[in-house]
Amino acid sequence: MFSIGDFAQYGRVSARMLRHYDAIGLLRPARTDPVSGYRYYEAAQLARLNRIIALKDLGFSLQQVGAILAEEVSVPELRGMLRLRRAELEASLTAAGARLAQVEARLRTIESEGRMSADDVVVKRTGAVLLAELSGIAASYGPEDIGPVIQPLYGELCRRLETAGVTPAGPGLAYYEDADAPETPEPETSDAKTAEEHKPTREAIVVHAGIVITEEALAKAGVTTDGTPGRPGTTSVTPTPTGLGFDVVALPALDCVATVVHRGPMSRILPTVQNLAHWIDANGYRSAGYARELYLECPPDQEKWVTEIQEPVVRA
Repeated sequence: MFSIGDFAQYGRVSARMLRHYDAIGLLRPARTDPVSGYRYYEAAQLARLNRIIALKDLGFSLQQVGAILAEEVSVPELRGMLRLRRAELEASLTAAGARLAQVEARLRTIESEGRMSADDVVVKRTGAVLLAELSGIAASYGPEDIGPVIQPLYGELCRRLETAGVTPAGPGLAYYEDADAPETPEPETSDAKTAEEHKPTREAIVVHAGIVITEEALAKAGVTTDGTPGRPGTTSVTPTPTGLGFDVVALPALDCVATVVHRGPMSRILPTVQNLAHWIDANGYRSAGYARELYLECPPDQEKWVTEIQEPVVRA
């Protein structure tokens, strides 16, 4: 089972939204600890969550979504609804196209449920790498928020590396961490509220867009670094400014990651990461942090992109 935080991460929604869905009976946790009040979800519940989000993005109210799900709407019926919504969106502002792509991604996720072979997942150790990077803040971990942030970061990073005369030595590698959230006082209450319910909401994500480089390339540009990575297994490190318009970070190795290869644009990553979530749950692991993304091939045609998703895991 997944904690509410991990389940929200795999569903690319907020924990606050999951609590609301629980409160209105739209998506109940698989189990709620009677002592602590912690909510736990099963991987199979991602299917219902995908339908809820797809129907919401089609313009239905949550009350209507509940009624539709009670009738067990099929994938073809959902796709028919999508076509109607598409006709409306194509006549509206260009910006609505990004949201339309996310609706399509949810439907692709629904259609691909359970189709990934266990042979597609490889558990291994990653090596430490030296990265040149730029970072930014995304409103959430959803592809619709990550994409507009990370894409210009990579374009600018490549430009700055070229200006500094630093030649990349490997592919791009992106990693993520929670943005700092302001401390909020715990509300006074007489009932047994759990620590989970009192945690500050952390929706914003720090996006680190990195490219593998070498110490030699940095030295030629007048930058020295000891290249010492953080402790193996560390998922949060501190980048160091270079004075050349980008930072460097010695990203530590990860002792145990479940990896899977995603083919195509990152806007359609949901089926891949949710199939990986099913595999992790079924094989006795649990997530140990945000996944890294190793961009193996990134030609102009995004349909030909090849990305390795590296999810840090530990035994459950």
